[in-house]
Amino acid sequence: MISKFFIERPVFANVIAVVTILLGIVGLSAMPISQYPDVVPPTVQVTTNYPGASATTIARTVALPIEQQVNGVQDMLYMQSTSTDSGAYTLTVTFRIGTDPDKAQILVQNRVSSAMASLPQSVQVQGVTVQKRSTSVLGFVALTSPDNSRDSLYLSNYATIHVIDALSRIPGVGNINVLGASQYAMRIWFDPDLLQAHGLEASDVLNAIEQQSQVVPSGQFGSPPGRAQPFQYTLDVPGRLADPVEFGNLIIKTGAGTGGQIVRLHDVARVEMGAKSYAQDFRLNGRPAIGIGIYQTPEANGLQTFRAVRREMAGLSRNFCTGLGF
Repeated sequence: MISKFFIERPVFANVIAVVTILLGIVGLSAMPISQYPDVVPPTVQVTTNYPGASATTIARTVALPIEQQVNGVQDMLYMQSTSTDSGAYTLTVTFRIGTDPDKAQILVQNRVSSAMASLPQSVQVQGVTVQKRSTSVLGFVALTSPDNSRDSLYLSNYATIHVIDALSRIPGVGNINVLGASQYAMRIWFDPDLLQAHGLEASDVLNAIEQQSQVVPSGQFGSPPGRAQPFQYTLDVPGRLADPVEFGNLIIKTGAGTGGQIVRLHDVARVEMGAKSYAQDFRLNGRPAIGIGIYQTPEANGLQTFRAVRREMAGLSRNFCTGLGF
């Protein structure tokens, strides 16, 4: 009966169809993104670093304790991990669709904290990071030197200081990974023959560096309850060393007696300012560069997030030093 009414009045039927299409187009443009269901399961990533260790060593001493604790966490679907010869360890835990990413991060963080006591000391010093993030990279931003006046190490250090913090504050950005040269670090290259000649081991040198290059609270002079003083002075003493010459002058060993020989670090090693790691190299069109990988949070809109990243980079580029571009 209803169909016959519209068949006999085709013009009226066509008008209703056009109006329905127009209303659908208007409603589609105004529909909020939050009404679309989540189709990607949330993930939480655990990362750490074990300097100097091989992939096999990391799997036995780092991956095994962490994964034994994380396995079976509430609402977990599966997990996968990678260990590299550069000392990096990454564990990705995937949860069921609909799981609150913040809750999942807290659950994994609690499990990782239980495994901290079983990890090697150097890993505990480096720290273990637990973050919610997408499994695939959203996009890359390349920081370059168009006139080749800056090397990859300078670009990486500049991005760490001036770029990464600003990009991390953008809504929807879950994690940022810098690809290419690492950050600045004090490189100490031992000479095995000189170490043996002075009766030293690498651990002896490391202990001497840790003892002599550290921040020491120096206190105050003239503060109560001592004798009353018209002024109080805060003492400032040298802390951690920051220059290759200062590191080279560290005393590693002293001989017996008043006339004993003093062995300094530059006597058994070469000290220089270099990169923390040389495991990666990033180039753009054959020129030194660094890549900034942007990972979004599971609930973020990828298009809006990367548009905000490009706007932020355009604003930061106005204050770039000479020789930098993106």
